[in-house]
Amino acid sequence: MELKRVVVTGLGAITPIGNTVNEYWESLINGVSGARPVTCFNPEKHKTQFACQLKNYRPEDYFDKKEANRYDLFEQYALIAARQAIEDAHFELEKENLNRFGVIWGSGVGGVHSFADEVKNFYEGGENPRFSPFFVPKMISDMPAGYISIQYGFRGPNFGTVSACASSNNAMCNAVNLIRLGKADVFVCGGSEASITQEGVGGFNAMRALSTRNDDPSHASRPFSNSRDGFVMGEGAGCLILEEMEHALARGARIYAELAGTGMSADAYHMTAPHPDGLGARMVMEESMAEGGIRPEEVDYINTHGTSTKPGDISEAKAIVNTFGSHAYEMNLSSTKSMTGHLLGAAGAIEAVATTLAVWHGIVPPTINHEEGDEDPEIDPRLNFTFNKACRRDIRVALSNTFGFGGHNACVAIRKWK
Repeated sequence: MELKRVVVTGLGAITPIGNTVNEYWESLINGVSGARPVTCFNPEKHKTQFACQLKNYRPEDYFDKKEANRYDLFEQYALIAARQAIEDAHFELEKENLNRFGVIWGSGVGGVHSFADEVKNFYEGGENPRFSPFFVPKMISDMPAGYISIQYGFRGPNFGTVSACASSNNAMCNAVNLIRLGKADVFVCGGSEASITQEGVGGFNAMRALSTRNDDPSHASRPFSNSRDGFVMGEGAGCLILEEMEHALARGARIYAELAGTGMSADAYHMTAPHPDGLGARMVMEESMAEGGIRPEEVDYINTHGTSTKPGDISEAKAIVNTFGSHAYEMNLSSTKSMTGHLLGAAGAIEAVATTLAVWHGIVPPTINHEEGDEDPEIDPRLNFTFNKACRRDIRVALSNTFGFGGHNACVAIRKWK
């Protein structure tokens, strides 16, 4: 049976380096770092005192006060990115069968802001402590999908995905599969995260996962460089409109690219560490290419998971060499986390937006913060990580990798639309 084809017809993003897709893309290709000292709480008790927060974000610019109070930040970010993507896709919703529009949304952590605030307020509430009736809807990870569907009347399949840092890539994989099964024509698909909190930073510090380069935050995220000392936390949301190809063509949609293949696997190895030889990472890259009928030599770019942790970077580099052989040295690789930080469950979504735009524009975003002589001796020196400067290149196919705690791996293959 021939698989239905799925295309990307709308994009949305609110990120630490831009609150719209255009701002985000311009910052990416110009190598802008989003890392700054933390301002949303006093970080003096933490080993890490910086993160990639959103800049110039005010809820009142997007929601009335009553609305904003109902939503956790990760839900606000989701609604903003979804609105951008839906508008970008130029639907005439009054003419569409909204029973055929679905929403799948990823978040690794959910409403950690609201959870922390509500528990604190309860225990400091004096003689009559109480929880807000909005506490549970602000906390649970499925609510962005629910809120988006309610706002637009989308009655197709609707749920959230939770697989740590692979969450929003898993959301895209699910959406593609459901379109191919005929369960829907369109999915609003993405991920959001807002976990730059005392608890989020403190928890990852306890795991020794975060960079502690407090004297130089903007250079702290340095994937694939030997001097890296951990990842940098980020926040925000990304959204893609995934649409069955014939449906998109029938309405005359602008098509950015084809989401041609997906891959999902488990390392089955360790709670937090990746498989040292990148076994699960190799599986998802191979599966995404096989599903899309893509030959390895057609892949020109990989937006790597590239978190700036030593075990993760080394494992992924090995997986790429083992997957592509000598062609690995002909491709461009980069980690956009060097600029945005790591958005956890939203990482796959904003990186799929970046990868789609890389294919659309024929430009590979860089991996910033690399210094000459700072090569990791455990990483093959023949790999091209597009260090420090964007590269113009016709990209036939690009892969976008995400790997999460628990051994969750997911990859999407994005092919140039012809």
